[in-house]
Amino acid sequence: MFTDTELLSATTPFSYFPIVLQLVAALGFVGITMLATHFLGPKRKTSDKLATFESGIEQKGNARQPVAIKYFLTAILFVLFDVEVIFFYPYAVNFRELGWDGFMAMLLFVAFFMGGFFYILKKGALKWED
Repeated sequence: MFTDTELLSATTPFSYFPIVLQLVAALGFVGITMLATHFLGPKRKTSDKLATFESGIEQKGNARQPVAIKYFLTAILFVLFDVEVIFFYPYAVNFRELGWDGFMAMLLFVAFFMGGFFYILKKGALKWED
């Protein structure tokens, strides 16, 4: 499939340079943007800015009330399973080269994935009635 020289040339540290460069650029952009908004933005807090506004309709109650923990749990579970689905992408790109070994590895991954999903269902983490 691959010769030894092809395999060695593909795994040099310099081959990771584009990934590291993109990561540094993304983190740098986020950091510079956050610092710029902190230094350039207005710092005056008035009662009008802190007041709740909803399309000109008079407010009823306090908008800053506690949110049920179920919303946070559902959001965390969504992110967790969404990230797990991202791991399917390398298999989808290389499924022919991976053959049956890759298929068995993906089957094991899906089994772990479904095990976690059934555990969440059994614990009742997605029930809203409680």
